[in-house]
Amino acid sequence: MRGPVGGRPVDYTSRFTDLMSDVKAAGLLERRQGYYWIQIGVHVAAFFGLWVSFFLLGDSWSQLVLAAALGVIVTQFGFLGHDAAHRQMFGSSAWNTWTARILAGAFAGLSFAWWRTKHNAHHKAPNREGYDPDIAAGAIAFTPGIVAQRTTGFAGWFVKRQGWLFFPLLTLEGLNLHAESIRTARDKSSPRPWRRLELTLVVGRLSAYVVILLAFLPPGKAVAFFAVQMAVFGFCLGASFAPAHKGMPLVPPEMKLDFLRRQVMVSRNVRGNPVLDWAMGGLNYQIEHHLFPNMPRCNLKKARPIVREHCEREGVDYVEVGLFESYGLVVDYLNNVGLRARDPFDCPLSAQLRG
Repeated sequence: MRGPVGGRPVDYTSRFTDLMSDVKAAGLLERRQGYYWIQIGVHVAAFFGLWVSFFLLGDSWSQLVLAAALGVIVTQFGFLGHDAAHRQMFGSSAWNTWTARILAGAFAGLSFAWWRTKHNAHHKAPNREGYDPDIAAGAIAFTPGIVAQRTTGFAGWFVKRQGWLFFPLLTLEGLNLHAESIRTARDKSSPRPWRRLELTLVVGRLSAYVVILLAFLPPGKAVAFFAVQMAVFGFCLGASFAPAHKGMPLVPPEMKLDFLRRQVMVSRNVRGNPVLDWAMGGLNYQIEHHLFPNMPRCNLKKARPIVREHCEREGVDYVEVGLFESYGLVVDYLNNVGLRARDPFDCPLSAQLRG
């Protein structure tokens, strides 16, 4: 793809090729198997440690503290499954696939095949209307076109306040993910491989979970434990993905973009630190992750200065904000999405391309 800038042709493809060369030269695409084995070992130990504590504690409302901690750890298995599915862990495709399938299915209760199909579509066309499933119609209206269909009654009332309701609704996201995983794995018309095994892993994991709660806790405490764990899991997972693209420019279906712009200009980084990097599974380095989806999570922060310098040199907006600022931008955008971008080309993305 070539385009005029300053009266001379520029090869947009070479811009990403140059960046790729710099990243490869720094060794940032090499596998970090030791790092991932430690991550898996630590979180498996934490998972079983929490269950040992559960059995030792017995009939107590203090179990809700363990429920919250379990929600956090299960979120980490979601992140580890995400990394394996992106082939960040091992050189072998089969090792990555089976690691993702086991970590996501047996520990987090999520279908690897369902997630991979949906997530790959997102990576292919982030924030592109009609292509990115993450901005498709659902409980939340992410685009002006969807908002325009919800102007009356409860839907109209809801959409005007959906920014404030978004984060509370994330507490239900865990249940939604489990339901979607089971629905997809049960679909006999689906060509996805290992469908029955994934269904067994997901349903078996969730069933064993419920049985254990009911066997060792009174019904009221069992329900409370389940609710807290699910709420924390859904919130932690959703709050890690939300800042990445919500409120960034939407790409009209007909707009053609080179790879560098398609990934960078619709993504937002959140400034990190060791705790935040762990809590968000490295997804706070969303720009680097979208440019290099198979880069090990621990290398994303090392790639950040290389990518940022390259974007500045090429005149491509590189957006990075603090965590709470990113949440504020998400809330503001969702509350006002019907008033924003009525002309899909009236956005920073189009302004840069026009320039």
